[in-house]
Parts: sequence; structure tokens; C-alpha cells
Amino acid sequence: MAEKTLVQGIHDGLRTALGQYEEVVVLGEDVGKNGGVFRATEGLWEEFGDERVIDTPLAEAGIVGAAIGMAVNGLRPVAEIQFMGFIYPAFEQIVTHAARLRTRTQGQYPASLVIRAPYGGGIRAPELHSDSTESLFVHTPGLKVVVPSTPADAKGLLLASIRDPDPVIYLEPMKIYRSFREEVPEGWYEVPIGKARKVREGDDVTLITWGAMVPVAQRAARSCAERGISCEVLDLRSLYPLDEEAVIASVKKTGRAVIIHEAPKTAGMGAELAARIHELAFLWMEAPVERVTGYDVPVPMFALEDEFLPSPGRIEAAVRKVIHF
Repeated sequence: MAEKTLVQGIHDGLRTALGQYEEVVVLGEDVGKNGGVFRATEGLWEEFGDERVIDTPLAEAGIVGAAIGMAVNGLRPVAEIQFMGFIYPAFEQIVTHAARLRTRTQGQYPASLVIRAPYGGGIRAPELHSDSTESLFVHTPGLKVVVPSTPADAKGLLLASIRDPDPVIYLEPMKIYRSFREEVPEGWYEVPIGKARKVREGDDVTLITWGAMVPVAQRAARSCAERGISCEVLDLRSLYPLDEEAVIASVKKTGRAVIIHEAPKTAGMGAELAARIHELAFLWMEAPVERVTGYDVPVPMFALEDEFLPSPGRIEAAVRKVIHF
């Protein structure tokens, strides 16, 4: 197996899907001849042609609207939104049409499409390029939301999303696009949507996170281990459907939970996770759930970006708080 970065895993997934299924179509801004702003689609236009890899205008509502029409007519489109902060013009198409199509047609027309969106901070991008608004889509019935954190998961989750009969929001953590490599299996394989991944075993506290925050949580867990605190790290991978069973099992084992995400705290995914833990595992808890998140402000510019994002130090402080409650 070849070692690949996360963005190379995505590229491999797109190439595998295009090669295996004629119904798969890739569309978005600069995805064709240019190969994408992050090179996730590099070389696909030359290999599969401009009827399968389609450059679009700068029109997010049009990109997603066209993808919905393609899906209704039997294709399996993969639409790229260049940055998650650009997705808002397409929000109406996603929540009013893509998410409701199966219900509206009483199951006759499932909308099998994938919307890829790089998200998150840490790359020193300008305004509107670093948003993490996953909770908007998790809150919308009819959508599935997945976030890989490793190259192998990036490919497997993408292929599972393409095969899924429902619309999938596929979020790509830009900060770790090229931060490390791992072996990625060749050919078609799928990482099941709705299944979390236990990254690290632990006994004292559960760290729950996803995307670019997974390696940050791992660093915090290693630091805590030096102080005699054993942290279990759980990578959700799928925000909706949520692997509730894995979350609750881990929290019941450790009795403590710290949730980490880079989106703002208020009404973020961490609030839903905390509510479910208290509903389903309250009698096993040794301390209230802690959340380590971004702040309730727009993602700041370069000088303050690191202060906005969760850090190992902030996570360690939350771990100490639940340990010594």
C-alpha cells in the first residue's frame, strides 16, 4: 500500500469512484483543468474528460442546484465548495431541496450526492476561509455529515458517501491536508458512515473530537499520560448519524468526558454531545462534561488564530478540571 496524505486520500477516492462508476461526476470551481485550489482533483480532468470533471462558474447555489438535478436523474455527483465559508449561498439548495427530496417524493427520488467542503482554521487564510459550521448541517434532517481525520479514512469515507443514497456533507480539515502520511489501501473500500474510531485506549477521561482536532487531542492525551492521567481518544468521523453507542460506552468506562471542536461553543456539536451523555450516562459520570472549543466570534485573522483554536494546553486544563472535580 502506498503512503498518502489526507488530500491524496481524497484524490485517490475521487479517481477510484470515477473509474468504477460512469454515474459519478465531479463539479466545482477550478476542479477541472486547474486541479482544484488544494489539488484534490489534479489530473482527473485529463483522465476522465470535461463531461465527468466539470469546471463551474463562481456560483455555489448553481453548483449544488446542478448537482441535485444530476442526482434526481440517476447520476452520483460530487460537488466541491472551495471553502466551507463559501457554502452559505448554497444553503437554501442544501436544506430546502437536497435534504428534503426523499421525503418530498415519498422515497421515489433519493438525492445521492456528496458536497465536499474544506473547513477549519490553522492555515492562515483570510476572512470566510476558516469557518466550522458543521452544526448547521447536523441540525438539518435528511443530511449526513462526515469528517475524516486520516488519509485512509478520507478515502474510505468518501467512497461510502458516494455510494450512499442520501446527500452527504463531506468536510475536509484543511489544517491536516498534508501534515502526515499513512498507508491507504488500493481500490474500492468503504469506512462505514455512523461508526466512530477509537484512537487511543484510556481509563480516566474520554476526549471526544473529530477532524483536525484529533491530532491535537492525541498530543494532549500523551502529555496527560506523563502526569499519570489516562485519556481515551474517540474520533467521531461521522457527526450525523452519530455513533452514540461508542460515545456512551466510552464515557461509562471513564466516567468523565471532554469534547473538543474548533467551531464556536454556543449551539455547537459539543452541546448536543454533552446533552446525550447526561441523558444516557448521567449515573456513571464523576464530573460534568467539559467543552474545549472555538470562541463565539468570527475566526480571527492571522495574529490571533492560534488563540482561537483549541490547543493541547486548553484540553489539559479541561482534563484536570474533570479529574479534580
